[in-house]
Amino acid sequence: MTYDRGSEIAQHATLSNNLKIDIYFADPHAPWQRDSNENTNGLIHQYLPRGVDLSPCSQKDLDEIAWLLNTQPRKRFDFKMPEDMMRRVLTEDSDSVALGF
Repeated sequence: MTYDRGSEIAQHATLSNNLKIDIYFADPHAPWQRDSNENTNGLIHQYLPRGVDLSPCSQKDLDEIAWLLNTQPRKRFDFKMPEDMMRRVLTEDSDSVALGF
């Protein structure tokens, strides 16, 4: 997995240990090191342009956007939907919980 240096991944060591994976951190100001993330940001901007005020958006609105993104086939998944890929991962590894919660 590759992350930027945000606080949202503060428990990276636990995640890495429990999933037995390596976690890499992108260099500052190097978005090309996280191309999947940057691509997803671009897809989100189809619905929410950069800098838009999100306060008028309801949770239902945001859930709808998430659903649209997760049911859109992606080239990187051989034109399968992210939702299908996640379901497959969860089915194959249902005994493992990433952070041990």
